[in-house]
Amino acid sequence: MVYAVVRTSGRQEKVEVGSIITVNRVAGDSKGKLQLPAVLLVDGDKVTTDAAALAKVKVTAEVLEDLRGPKIVIQRYKNKTGYKSRQGHRQDLTRLKVTGIK
Repeated sequence: MVYAVVRTSGRQEKVEVGSIITVNRVAGDSKGKLQLPAVLLVDGDKVTTDAAALAKVKVTAEVLEDLRGPKIVIQRYKNKTGYKSRQGHRQDLTRLKVTGIK
């Protein structure tokens, strides 16, 4: 079993070939492909954490779709002052499919 832990959008995700992950919005090349930097690689019983060895590892992914996350409502209220504010937010997301770990 081969899997890798990759760094993307300030987070780390465990991925295998064929897995689909949702990350903050990233842009691929013109064909919708991109490479993710590996932090850890597990190949059967062999675990690779050395930075020099991981620089040679290529985790490739393709962009499936760009989407938006769920609506988050932000409310602030201060007692006895009449202050209240309300704000909404939807995060821009990208769904990726991992195509190869080499």
